[in-house]
Amino acid sequence: MVTIKDVAREANVSVATVSRVLNGSGPVSDETRRLIREVAGRMRYVPHSGARSLITSKTQTLGVLLPDLYGEFFSEVIRGMDDTAQKHGFHLLISRAYADRHGIETAIRAMRGRVDGVVVMSPDLDADALLNLPSTIPVVLLCSVSRGNEIDSLTIQNSRGAREMTAHLISLGHRRIAIIKGSARNYDAAERLRGYRMALREAGIAPDPALECGGDFTEAAGYAAALELMALKDRPTAIFAANDSMAIGALSALRESGIDVPAEIAVAGFDDIPLARYMDPPLSSVHVPICELGARAVELLLNGITHKNGHARRRERVSTELVIRRSTGVEPAERPPPQPSTLDKVMASI
Repeated sequence: MVTIKDVAREANVSVATVSRVLNGSGPVSDETRRLIREVAGRMRYVPHSGARSLITSKTQTLGVLLPDLYGEFFSEVIRGMDDTAQKHGFHLLISRAYADRHGIETAIRAMRGRVDGVVVMSPDLDADALLNLPSTIPVVLLCSVSRGNEIDSLTIQNSRGAREMTAHLISLGHRRIAIIKGSARNYDAAERLRGYRMALREAGIAPDPALECGGDFTEAAGYAAALELMALKDRPTAIFAANDSMAIGALSALRESGIDVPAEIAVAGFDDIPLARYMDPPLSSVHVPICELGARAVELLLNGITHKNGHARRRERVSTELVIRRSTGVEPAERPPPQPSTLDKVMASI
């Protein structure tokens, strides 16, 4: 195995000079720099990341703790994180951590010395449990908030998105609108339920507990909830699922039960995962810029790392918007943009 001493000996320079070139620190002439890089490449020398981190106090690695690694939502979040991290010369160390205080703290302790900061996505977690982490570790809380201002956080406009989708269903004439909820302690689920209930109250519709089905953000939960709703004497005319995975499960159950969507029951979801537009019928959903969500979380973390965790903490929210497709009974909003000539004609006729 080639070491830094071998490279220094072959290039006839000191180990310190090789270290400065490979770490991008300290004054070294361009000629010497080119020579060392040529020798290191020819000898296929790979710097030891552990030794480098001891010297620079940086690992160029970001830790990511997620409640799950399954599904399109998480793959899109990771894609946004990884793209942004690599643009800034960082890599990701990803782990699945159970949403409890002990699990999160254990995972972060395991990452100490191996990462420069951590993004924690744990909507089921009491976020204040993170406050006893070492103050030297930059942390960004994703999809959950802390009551104080000690941790950077990034959330989704859950309540607003759910309220707008429920109001859209009401505008189509629906009065019995069911919701398939997320996990009981989940921050996103609680906020989406709040938005759903708010829209009903604003329309003068009393919430019906029978139309609020439990769920856990999985396709299986959506499938089971839809069957439960179909067994009601007074069925709903629309189902709003707190995420797309449960909406997809509900669509499957309705199709197997011979129920026409949207003629008999309209269905809508939340997140607008890439698969949503390819469902049959295409799924109306509350669009979340999932990839951008992951990217912004990494940007917040890099800001904390740059300022050595001495920065003013930020609490940001990612906007949502409705994407209406055939599952709610109207023509899809996704159309190719008009050509300039067509747009000019339309504007001229107004």
